[in-house]
Amino acid sequence: MTGDVHNSTVSLPDERPPSSVVGPLAWIRANLFNTWFNGLLTILIVWLLFQMIPPFVSWAFVKAQGFGATPQECRAPGAGACWAFVSEKLRFILFGTYPYNEQWRPLAAIMVVILLLAASCDRRFWRAWFPLVWVAGLALVGVLMWGGVLGLTYVENSFWGGLPLTIILSVIGLAVAFPMSILLALGRRSNMPAIRALSVAYIELIRGVPLVSLLFMASVMFPLFLPTGVSIDKLLRAQIAFIMFAAAYMAEAIRGGLQAIPKGQYEAADGLGLSYWQKMGKIILPQAIAISIPPLVNTFISFFKDTSLVIIIGLYDLLGTAKASLTDPAWRGFYREAYLFIGLIYWAFCFFMSKYSQRLERDLNRSRRR
Repeated sequence: MTGDVHNSTVSLPDERPPSSVVGPLAWIRANLFNTWFNGLLTILIVWLLFQMIPPFVSWAFVKAQGFGATPQECRAPGAGACWAFVSEKLRFILFGTYPYNEQWRPLAAIMVVILLLAASCDRRFWRAWFPLVWVAGLALVGVLMWGGVLGLTYVENSFWGGLPLTIILSVIGLAVAFPMSILLALGRRSNMPAIRALSVAYIELIRGVPLVSLLFMASVMFPLFLPTGVSIDKLLRAQIAFIMFAAAYMAEAIRGGLQAIPKGQYEAADGLGLSYWQKMGKIILPQAIAISIPPLVNTFISFFKDTSLVIIIGLYDLLGTAKASLTDPAWRGFYREAYLFIGLIYWAFCFFMSKYSQRLERDLNRSRRR
């Protein structure tokens, strides 16, 4: 033998991938400049942001007038945003004409509703007894807002306004409309012609008219059909109109989820000998609602913002009180600050609903993934 052949492994030093493949530059090249058209759009967007962001920052922060500024200081040449307007009108924007010394009550009512919503987001509370907690919480909200018991001064709901009114209309409206929408969706797919016809007629009639017309009907036309001496509170009539409107739209979203369930799920439930309501409650509806989460949340968000339409029947929600605050001669003209402030409030609630729905959708559809 001329020599031994030794098999040896030569370890090479670790090397990082080139920057053209991974890293920030690679991401920018792959997502922003992968074609000439996308590159042109990227440059255009960056230019627009450069044109908008620095002036906004200068107006909102650099040249802004603080919370203690006077209207004259806010109107001085070169002055930026007048945040003193927000601090001056804050309680009116949030609580409307609710008695000043009693405004802790609508604030407490808002906190109760927020706590109920936060608890509802925790799936550990999804138990049979939890609807009773909601009933008790909403009853507490009613006690706080109306008063008249437990030593609280009675306040008519004509004085309600601002954020509490927006939350009450949207939360109660959606809470009542959701089970109605489930019944309507099931009725539209029912094998009984009478129930199916009534469900279709209701859904198509309500969806075929704008919400404004329903509010007008509830506020102006409906009282004309009541017996003499009988009247229904204007806020209650508006709430009923919102419930009817939301139920029709959510019913179609849930019907889409029901149609997406494979036929085998129905046949398997029938094979187990389940009754109609057992089949729907335990097998079909949970899957259909999980599929329908995106359109349902879209309805929730739209419904929350549509509460601003109650101003046409004399109720002042958050947007209505912001508009009314601008009628003060001393603070007239600071509409940008007012709309920016309430816009942030609307965005916070809508963003929360959107992000939570995405997490809930991932959790509920986890078993459907492969």
